[in-house]
Amino acid sequence: MVEATPLGHRVFLIDEGDASAGPGETVFLLHGFPESSYSYSGAFGLLKERFRRVISFDMIGYGFSDKPETGYGYSLFEQADTVLRLLRELGVTGCHLVSHDMGDSVHTELLARLNHNRPAWFADGLQTLTFTNGNMVLSKGRLRASQRALLSPLGKLLAGRAQSLRAFEQQVRSAHGNDRLTEDNVLDMYAGATMHAPRHLPAVLIGYLRERMRFEAPRWLPALTEAEAPVQICWGSDDQVAPVAVARHLKDQVRPDAKLTLIEGLGHFAQIQDPQRWFESLAPFWDESGG
Repeated sequence: MVEATPLGHRVFLIDEGDASAGPGETVFLLHGFPESSYSYSGAFGLLKERFRRVISFDMIGYGFSDKPETGYGYSLFEQADTVLRLLRELGVTGCHLVSHDMGDSVHTELLARLNHNRPAWFADGLQTLTFTNGNMVLSKGRLRASQRALLSPLGKLLAGRAQSLRAFEQQVRSAHGNDRLTEDNVLDMYAGATMHAPRHLPAVLIGYLRERMRFEAPRWLPALTEAEAPVQICWGSDDQVAPVAVARHLKDQVRPDAKLTLIEGLGHFAQIQDPQRWFESLAPFWDESGG
């Protein structure tokens, strides 16, 4: 655990490999909702064979990181602040960035800041940008009923129910889009999401979707268009919450030079369902990009 916000909140950090690895040999992973760094656990060994340094962490409100009841807004902007603080504290001057789900929006907020105002300590910048299965274009997405309920005025009242194992499993499996997540996969995700979590937390965390609605068009998608680094869009094709239509829109309308890869038979949580296939679908891009 390391302190990662000005208010002293702590995050669970995974930093494996050689701390002296250069920008092209370092990868930083951003998880989604309602996940944690656990989502990448099955792929960590594979990533360590490709990169000399692999870094991930649980965002505030997720996994083993702090889940404060007050004093924190759980904004994607705050989560981006935490990423930058971690990168600086870890001495990372540049890296490959990989994101999933909610992490995709944190990723684009980082681009909005770094495209034209890169700090001196991050002189080498982002080497490549990889986006996976996230509702970055909400008009193309299919929010689950549970997500809509938590976003409603009754969200905080319904949040306790959303923390039940039955409701959590229903949400995860509905979003994933196929029946290939194991019971252990779901239980591990559930444990990370609910451990030490205030009763109303799911309704607070889901507020990131309101930020997407507000900043998607004026800030985040333009930042992706303007980014200089090579872009990869890699999607599990069975995804029911962020369907393939999102990936195709990103390729066709936002970043035409991006590499688009669809992984047949994998769902929203592709890196959990089949870490090997997920990694093998991403890895050629890093070689092609010279990273």
